[in-house]
Amino acid sequence: MPQTIAVLDFGSQYTQVIARRIRECQVYSKIYHHATSAAQLRADGVIGIILSGGPSSVFAKGAPMPDRAIFTLGVPVLGICYGLQLMGRLLGGRVGRSARREYGHGILHVKKPGRLFANLPKKLRVWNSHGDRLVRLPPGFSPIGTTENSEFAAIEDRRRNFYGIQFHPEVFHTERGTDIYKNFLLGVCGAKQDWTTRDFIRHAVEHIRQTVGPARVILGLSGGVDSSVAAALIHRAIGKQLTCVFVDNGLLRADERAQVESLYARNFHINLRVEDASALFLRRIRGVTDPERKRKIIGRTFVTVFEQSIKSAGRAEFLAQGTLYPDVIESVAIGNNPAALIKSHHNVGGLPARMRLKLLEPLRELFKDEVRAVGAALGLPREVVWRQPFPGPGLGVRVAGAITPERLTVLRRADAILHDEMMASGWYWKVWQSFCVYLPVKSVGVVGDERNYADVIALRLVESKDAMTADWTRLPYELLQKISTRITNEVRGVSRVVLDISSKPPATIEWE
Repeated sequence: MPQTIAVLDFGSQYTQVIARRIRECQVYSKIYHHATSAAQLRADGVIGIILSGGPSSVFAKGAPMPDRAIFTLGVPVLGICYGLQLMGRLLGGRVGRSARREYGHGILHVKKPGRLFANLPKKLRVWNSHGDRLVRLPPGFSPIGTTENSEFAAIEDRRRNFYGIQFHPEVFHTERGTDIYKNFLLGVCGAKQDWTTRDFIRHAVEHIRQTVGPARVILGLSGGVDSSVAAALIHRAIGKQLTCVFVDNGLLRADERAQVESLYARNFHINLRVEDASALFLRRIRGVTDPERKRKIIGRTFVTVFEQSIKSAGRAEFLAQGTLYPDVIESVAIGNNPAALIKSHHNVGGLPARMRLKLLEPLRELFKDEVRAVGAALGLPREVVWRQPFPGPGLGVRVAGAITPERLTVLRRADAILHDEMMASGWYWKVWQSFCVYLPVKSVGVVGDERNYADVIALRLVESKDAMTADWTRLPYELLQKISTRITNEVRGVSRVVLDISSKPPATIEWE
């Protein structure tokens, strides 16, 4: 087993991103509950500890606390945001409430590079998200970086290899964030870069075989990256014990069902069953406008359809899903930690007891780029590995407001045009996601000499590495103009096209 860096989770929405950044450095990371004992960490052979951020204040009643003995293990510790404040308070410093909250971009002035900021610029653009700050250093610590609102934005105790930073290096918006982690992992902890995609596949295959044994597995196959990689990984482990089911929920993109059937008939030797449940899904979400209700109804209906599939396909003991880390962290807190719910995901949260099925989620601890790397290593074709993410609820969360057949038709046609132009220009392969959203508003336009009071389509084009943070894509104006012109000219019922230029955070990638 490779060396382990422990990430103690205090409920930050970015805890999983910290783990991802560590793996980008080819170092194995494992997320632990914030109160995991020092004895357990020692038994696991942990060589370094990172204390995550979190939504709590250190002054709050019941604020999550670590086992204080972690500071006596003799291994390096890095506290991030809330983690820095915890370190400062527990080791004899003082934390105070900021006169104003630091949220968003800030400038870090590096006063002393040391090991943490070795070979980095003296001025770094960083991402902040905190309301408290360290106002008195613990004994043994010295400041190594400042921001406008904090003279202790980065601190170190060189003798004990304890470090703290007030900003979030894991977030996409922080300049050279991965290099900061690499300096801590390699320069401070002395970690070996011994964690690779090949290692993950080997461990995952062994785990699947041990978990499943001779049992049969049913997997919901959407044709997207996540479920396809999950299917390929499970198939490598147990072969014919796997049956895949593709559900047409009536919320698919244009010609998607035919494309998935054709793709898997050509590239895979997996038992694939197709269930047309479009009428059932559309009937159940008719008139529903609240996005959380939509997701939950679609999720419950998905389970219902699977129950029927299981009965017709024969007895299975496991339901496999392509659940990823971002799905989990946005839906539920890992290990019952105090993370805030962002939105629920249809494939997170367990199964009804009546199904008597166990969940198999081999990708649950991976981010999208890791999943793509695994897919490529398994030999999946480019159109699968690099297919843009598509939400489980499908167009159900891309029609804002009530879903009707007419609105779905408008959205499908607009989205098909966007897809065609992105592919033709080569931009499809350069961005993380590009899709259309149907807005429940009308806008005045002119067609010929006549007034046209019709629908509005929003374009959402984003760049990202792991879907936890993202920025909007600066597409060439000429391409944007062509896409807009085609949609308004070719899609009957659309009078206007708008561009979403929101980043994540504060927005999410999907609108609902």
